[in-house]
Formats: sequence, C-alpha cells, structure tokens
Amino acid sequence: MIGYVTVGTNDLARAAKFYDAIAAELDTPRMMEFDSFIAWGTANGPAGIAVTKPYDGQPATVGNGVMVAFEAKDKDQVDRLYAIALANGGTDEGAPGPRGEGFYAGYFRDPDGNKLNAFVMG
Repeated sequence: MIGYVTVGTNDLARAAKFYDAIAAELDTPRMMEFDSFIAWGTANGPAGIAVTKPYDGQPATVGNGVMVAFEAKDKDQVDRLYAIALANGGTDEGAPGPRGEGFYAGYFRDPDGNKLNAFVMG
C-alpha cells in the first residue's frame, strides 16, 4: 500500500551518510537525487524512503507520533541496522529485542530526530 516515505532534514549531506549506511545493509540503492532530495529504493520494488529539505524553506521538524519501519530479513539484521544507525549519528530509542509475541525490533532516531525502527516478524 505505501509507495514511499519522506522525512525532512536540515542537513542533506549528514542525512545522506546516515541513510546510505542503512540502505547498504538493506541492499537498496539511491534511485533519485537532486540538490535538496535523495531517495533510496528499487523500481517496482517495496516502499522506499527519501530525505528532503522542506519545500517551503522552513526548518525540518520531527512529526510527533510518526515512525518509519525498515523490514529486516532476520533478527541479526535488526541488530546490525540498529548498530549502523547509532554508528552514523543516530540515537537510541530502544535496543533490539522482542516486543511481544513474534515481533523483534530495535528503535532509533536519525540525526534530524526522525524516529525509525528495524523489525522482523516471526
């Protein structure tokens, strides 16, 4: 149902470094790039993610209650994505672990404060 998700940034170069590292672990390339916008994904593939400087020229802010989730292939990849996020300027929002029956996730924020997670079902 979701085609892609966009989050705001105030520092595109810093955001690119963060999301390039996450995307590399997920084997997802950059698919579009402009002066104020970068998107990662694959044509006809699953939903992608993009970072952008806000079109209205105002500072990017974090959406309270908004979170983007990256689907991992297994628990080890959840752990790696969480570690990659923290190693690339992200901050902890909940270390990887079980979150109820059949759901394993790690929570973190990108350098702009956008809340993300990596998860696997089963």
